[in-house]
Amino acid sequence: MTKRIIVTGAAGFIGSNIVRGLNARGFTDIIAVDNLTHGDKALNMVDLSISDYLDKNDFYDDLLAGRFGQIEAIFHEGACSSTTEQDGRYMMANNFETSKKLLAYSQETGARLLYASSAATYGASETFKEEPAYEKPLNVYGYSKLLFDQVVRRAQPSLKTQVAGFRYFNVYGSREQHKGGMASVAFHNFNQFMANGSVKLFGEYGDCQPGEQKRDFIFIDDLVNVKLWFFDHPEHSGVFNLGTGKAQPFNDIATTVVNSVRDLTGLPALSINDMVSQGILEYIPFPDKLRGKYQCFTQADMSRLREIGCDVAFHDVAHGVSAYVRDLYARHQG
Repeated sequence: MTKRIIVTGAAGFIGSNIVRGLNARGFTDIIAVDNLTHGDKALNMVDLSISDYLDKNDFYDDLLAGRFGQIEAIFHEGACSSTTEQDGRYMMANNFETSKKLLAYSQETGARLLYASSAATYGASETFKEEPAYEKPLNVYGYSKLLFDQVVRRAQPSLKTQVAGFRYFNVYGSREQHKGGMASVAFHNFNQFMANGSVKLFGEYGDCQPGEQKRDFIFIDDLVNVKLWFFDHPEHSGVFNLGTGKAQPFNDIATTVVNSVRDLTGLPALSINDMVSQGILEYIPFPDKLRGKYQCFTQADMSRLREIGCDVAFHDVAHGVSAYVRDLYARHQG
């Protein structure tokens, strides 16, 4: 019997890449769920194999009514992912209430639940370890994710089936083009460079010099490989960080993007000083609207993931971003 799988947010960045990863393993009985009000997201699914598509407004009632038969697993990626969204009622309905419904369904039916949390749960913290002492979200998005993590933690001792949450750090890679301002810095830097011959980063803020704000950047292929590792290991439940464990500055992203494109066009690499002096790398004033709401440093503590035996290797920026740029460049030329 083939395994029937549900992927919510299936037309989104991470959801569509999970479907791609499942397809690569031969899984095609996949029910894709999303909201295609913004129809461009559909382009993420044109090369994927699924068995059905449902709008999210129809999906939850149909699921709870048992209309999909036996479900092996739900990859829950559907949510409002805008960290700047201020409508708390909308955020809680999309990120918290729907997740609770899926948790209840999974425990009633035996379907496994692999869901998206976020590093935004840490917010103002300087330690990024999956423990309540370090969870200090700065916005309602981070709070909506933290609240469901807390529900899962309370339920964990009595879970009847796998429930695992993943706190994504800064994810970049293919199929994020629909995200607009919420797309990765690598995506924006590539498009800036192709359009203008230059890239922009935030200038100094707090104790950080221009472009030296550091984040834990994770390549989408690595994220998918971790999710599939959990799919293969149903005995593991809990809340886990999903980054690389190594913070790198935004300057590394920008210089890798520029030098990757230069390499593809037969030009030699430049140092960061060369890029700044030639106007290729430009620093812009830090936006007032982000002051007090911005994480200058994130670095996932990956010990919990490693302790359970997950041995997925992670790309650093130099390798992950260069691979991504090759893909973006090929599409740009096409």
